[in-house]
Amino acid sequence: MRIIDLHPDNQEIIGQTAALLVDAFQEHWPAAWPTLESALEDVRESLEPGRISRVAIGDDGTVLGWVAAIPEYDGNAWELHPMVVHPGYQGQGIGRALVADLEARVREQGGITLYLGTDDEDNMTSLSNTDLYPDVWRHLSNVKNLRGHPYEFYQKLGFAIVGVIPDANGPGKPDIIMAKRVGIVLHDTRPNNG
Repeated sequence: MRIIDLHPDNQEIIGQTAALLVDAFQEHWPAAWPTLESALEDVRESLEPGRISRVAIGDDGTVLGWVAAIPEYDGNAWELHPMVVHPGYQGQGIGRALVADLEARVREQGGITLYLGTDDEDNMTSLSNTDLYPDVWRHLSNVKNLRGHPYEFYQKLGFAIVGVIPDANGPGKPDIIMAKRVGIVLHDTRPNNG
């Protein structure tokens, strides 16, 4: 496997990447990319100047996974969107390799934080089908993974849950917000009063 930039002139790879989005998200997030055309639109948007778009390619030329990022907050924080691994190749370290590669690219661009939203539209966590108001933080601190939601994958890579947008995808369907520092480490410059 190798991880390379996704180039606008490689229509074969672009097509495979779009098809992968539709197929991989169909079960739990069918509204994300319901058609090949909607997936192609997002893949092409990832190729806009200033963005990062990387694909994992197998020895036979098959797209095994894709990750992309969008600069936000004057380039200090980048949104990881999206990340997908071919269902037949999950659990083999491809997602981990893609995220590590993306972190390196974000650092090269001067980014400090990488963040993402990971929706729960299919009752995969204890945050779904629940009224998270008014005590959102209590619900967040007690979050449970009920059916293989990807937030635990990101936790294993060092991401922390930093928030949630209740009802982001409709009533009882939240978006879990996660982030990780990938750039410079700040030192506390406040005076030590101890």
